Amino acid sequence: MKVTIFEKDEFQVIGKKISVSCVSNEQFKQIPLFWSECMEDGSYQKIESMSMNQEMGVMGICANFSNDLQQFDYYIAAVNDGNDIPTGMDSLHVPAATWACFEAKGPLPDALQDVWKRIFSEWFPESGYEPIHAPQLELYSPGDITSADYKSYVWIPVVKKN
Repeated sequence: MKVTIFEKDEFQVIGKKISVSCVSNEQFKQIPLFWSECMEDGSYQKIESMSMNQEMGVMGICANFSNDLQQFDYYIAAVNDGNDIPTGMDSLHVPAATWACFEAKGPLPDALQDVWKRIFSEWFPESGYEPIHAPQLELYSPGDITSADYKSYVWIPVVKKN
């Protein structure tokens, strides 16, 4: 698994959110449906227009996890460069952190879902790092999301284990 560790300052995002259940891996069904809904109702296009000229583009964000980790908020969002929050959208503060960035290669959503599973089953147990309670990001490169060569990324805020 290709992993890069780096530091990033805090930032704010604007986007649309839903509450997602992790029971029986429901998140792997609910999130792709949410993306489809946002594409169809124009929300994605509005968020995309806010992300123009920003290195991070439109991203998916997992945040506000319940104490039992069975539920969280999922955002489709872009970095806020000072815009007012549009009606029907929310903002989220992403704190400064050390990030572990994981590359996923292949068509969405399968390649990204596979990397998420491997991060927690393979990488964290052996890495010397642990996740912190903060938003986790999915970033998407330009290109054909159905291509075998398509690249997307998972960013997880981490600290070294004691």
